Amino acid sequence: MSAPSLARTSFVRNRPWLQKWLQPMAEWYKNAAGYRQLGLKADDLIPEENDVVQLALKRLPPKEAYDRVFRLRRAFQCSVSHQLLPKEEWTKPEEDDLYLTKIIDQVEAEMKERDDLEAMVIEKRKTNAASH
Repeated sequence: MSAPSLARTSFVRNRPWLQKWLQPMAEWYKNAAGYRQLGLKADDLIPEENDVVQLALKRLPPKEAYDRVFRLRRAFQCSVSHQLLPKEEWTKPEEDDLYLTKIIDQVEAEMKERDDLEAMVIEKRKTNAASH
C-alpha cells in the first residue's frame, strides 16, 4: 500500500458507527495539519519515492498534473517565506478530493493481478492412453 490510512481499511468502512465516530476527528486533523492553508490537497502529501506512486503520477491527466505541480511549488514558496496563503486561496474541504488515490488503487490492483498471473502454475492434463 502506498499511503497507509485507517479510513481506507475495510475494518472502518464496514462499521458505520465507527466511521461516524472517527469522521469528526479526521476533519479536525485535516484542518490542524495545515496543508490546506498552503493550498495543498491531501493527495499532494503522498510520498513519491514509490514505484506505484510514480506510475500513478504518469497516468494523471495533463491538467491535473499541472495543477499538482503548481500547488506544490506555491506551497514550497510559502514554506520558504514562512507565510500562509490568504484565506480565500486555502483549499476548501469540498475541493480536497482524492485525485491520486483512485489511480494508485488501480495501479496496485493491476500489479496484484499481474503478480497473480505470473505466479500461476499451468499443469498439463494427463491423457489416458487407453481411451484413444
